[in-house]
Amino acid sequence: MTIHIEALTFDVIIGLLDFERDKPQRVIINLEASYDYSDNKFIDYADMVFLIQNELKEKRYELLENALLGLKDILYTTYPNLKTLSLKISKPDILQECTVSLSKTWDF
Repeated sequence: MTIHIEALTFDVIIGLLDFERDKPQRVIINLEASYDYSDNKFIDYADMVFLIQNELKEKRYELLENALLGLKDILYTTYPNLKTLSLKISKPDILQECTVSLSKTWDF
């Protein structure tokens, strides 16, 4: 099975610049995660959304790279039956001309 969480949007403190540390900014999270479904062992996608939001709001990461690694760690620790995980964090408001994103895929 593959879970898709698309365009999860919320405000967090994330970034290195002074104004990014003072005021929350909008981020958009996209996730794709595969796992073996058997014997009614499933992953609750609502819990996944809560974990993602909680991790980013609590940790207030400076770098998107560290935010991605932190999300990977909390998701894989919580759901050790994950086979693959792909995450993308976008900051649509940091530059006027574009949306900036960072992504990573892991195989477990």
